[in-house]
Amino acid sequence: MYHSRMHYRSMVLLTLLFTGSVLAAARVPNLAEKHEAAKIVEAHRADLIALSDEIWRYAETALKETRSSKALADHAEKNGFRVTRNVAGMPTAFFAEYGSGQPVIGIMGEFDALPGISQKAQPVKESFEPGAAGHGCGHNLFGAGSLGAAIAVKELIAAGKLKGTVRFFGTPAEEAVGGKIYMLRDGVMKGVDVMLAWHPADKTRADMKSSQALVDIDVEFKGKAAHAAFDPWNGRSAVDAAEIFTHAVNLMREHIPPTARMHYTIVRGGDVPNVIPEYAKVWIWLRDLEMTEVEGMVSRLRKIADGAALAADVESKFNIRGGDWNMLVNTAGQRVLYRNLEWLGPLTFTAEEQAFAKSIQKATGVAEAGLNTKVEPFEEKPGPAEGGSTDVGDISWNIPTINLSVTTAPAGAPWHGWSVVACGGMSIGHTGMIYASKALAATMIDLFRRPQDIQAMRDEFTADTKHTKFRFYIPEGAPQPPPTR
Repeated sequence: MYHSRMHYRSMVLLTLLFTGSVLAAARVPNLAEKHEAAKIVEAHRADLIALSDEIWRYAETALKETRSSKALADHAEKNGFRVTRNVAGMPTAFFAEYGSGQPVIGIMGEFDALPGISQKAQPVKESFEPGAAGHGCGHNLFGAGSLGAAIAVKELIAAGKLKGTVRFFGTPAEEAVGGKIYMLRDGVMKGVDVMLAWHPADKTRADMKSSQALVDIDVEFKGKAAHAAFDPWNGRSAVDAAEIFTHAVNLMREHIPPTARMHYTIVRGGDVPNVIPEYAKVWIWLRDLEMTEVEGMVSRLRKIADGAALAADVESKFNIRGGDWNMLVNTAGQRVLYRNLEWLGPLTFTAEEQAFAKSIQKATGVAEAGLNTKVEPFEEKPGPAEGGSTDVGDISWNIPTINLSVTTAPAGAPWHGWSVVACGGMSIGHTGMIYASKALAATMIDLFRRPQDIQAMRDEFTADTKHTKFRFYIPEGAPQPPPTR
């Protein structure tokens, strides 16, 4: 009797285990390939971390990422990809591909840094190199993590377990120029069925929130120089016009939607006090939830520039330098991604990493909550933008796009600041980056193996874009560096 009961219990347990595995396979398809992809990422962990840290140390700004771009492209080439460098008029832009035929799944990687926020990999503010740039948005992790996912998929294609093409895009100058948009315009991304991206964050989720649309403008004023004491009446001050312009912009703030943002810097404002300044430049960004709203603000800003020039009796020039569309969220694609986040489960950080994070939170004056480890619940409907813009938005209006956020920095700590630089150069950032590589690789596997997932994304994309006429806001020709003094 005892043995019969034990046999019965064993049979029940085996049945439950079998049933559970069947249900898990139904929820998370292609499990064998995903486990293998995760093992491949782990096998490349040390190299990916070394690559990320190398780019972190270089900390090169927009269109100057020569060493960072070369490091990524060389690593792709070393791992068997066909690499094409110097594309879309940018020496630091490239793409790397492996495989042949359909589907073509693309994944993007950024690698530019932000000026002036150099920081050591420690929880106390101290420059790594005084006055230098730093990766305050975690793009050193972004580029290396995306390439790690592409390498895992490439190895599965090479082993005959996936069919199609994987294409990694090394995309420069996201922070100030919008390198992806030039690559899109010049046909570098032509033929991609689905594009993937991720971004370092303070939480992990399949992104169902959009980004802000942005138009990047500089306004120049040209007057007439004169001696500021001897004959100022013979001069016409370009700085007067710049001051009138910025004053009018600040008056305009009362009369725009609360979702809108306007921020500017005076790039040139004269040289010495005793010369009436003949030249001034204001660099301004306009943002809102939809590009149509931003276009209305641009129209009003033109009038302000003309009025300021008229009032100061100088000339003005209104230059649209570029712009980013708001992100078009593809719910079908985000569901595919979320399924794989559930499979991977929460992130794991050590006690030392949590202590590091809390030290940063204390230093920056936010709640000492540590690092978010959980996967955020899926939001069924796309949400409004949280602030910030990205050239991934333009891609999303032309190619169905999946976007992932992964914890790489403490909750609530200021972004684009020293705290994010610090975490991106040590194990907190590394942990998030490796997690992102696995999540993105697993999602690409689904896209290669399940054409119905691509079709669902394509159907949604077609419906969402049919009433919108996309236009580029970048100027003709090759991209230009950001304004400098």
